[in-house]
Amino acid sequence: MQQSIDEKTLLIVENDAVFRDQLARVMATRGFVPMKAAGVAEAKAAMQGDGPDYAVIDLHLDDGSGLEVIEELKRRQKDARAIILTGYGNTPTAVAAVKLGAVDYLTKPVDADEIVDALMATDTLPPAPENPISPEEAKRVHIERFLARTDGNITRTAQLLNMHRRTLQRILKRSPEDGHAEG
Repeated sequence: MQQSIDEKTLLIVENDAVFRDQLARVMATRGFVPMKAAGVAEAKAAMQGDGPDYAVIDLHLDDGSGLEVIEELKRRQKDARAIILTGYGNTPTAVAAVKLGAVDYLTKPVDADEIVDALMATDTLPPAPENPISPEEAKRVHIERFLARTDGNITRTAQLLNMHRRTLQRILKRSPEDGHAEG
């Protein structure tokens, strides 16, 4: 979904030069005026004067963390909209990024449309689910995703989830409807 942008400045902080250059070219076709930086120091230098309106920041940079860039950006320009991109996504860094002011946290690979959508998203919050799942159901869905990734290999799934194989087997034997062990 391509959205119209009125010449908004975009800071791209990415240590992969090829990806950084490609993203800058693509974002320019979407109406952004890209500024590029390879790391924290270059990003801070690029923010001198008028800071960017938007930023796409890699989490793992050669000279530090993209979280440092978010922090500096928000200190200089509170209304700037920034997202973190990473190939190493995890909950603690996602929470930290949002607390520092990132509007989204995307894991690579990601395409330009997803980036634009995240940068331009409205601040409205989604409604609460009408039929939320229980913590037990959420746990089971999480386990089943890992089980699918390992083609049903219980031992490998247990290793990935950092749990004992027998514990995983007991969880999987429980009936999803009532949470009790079968038979």
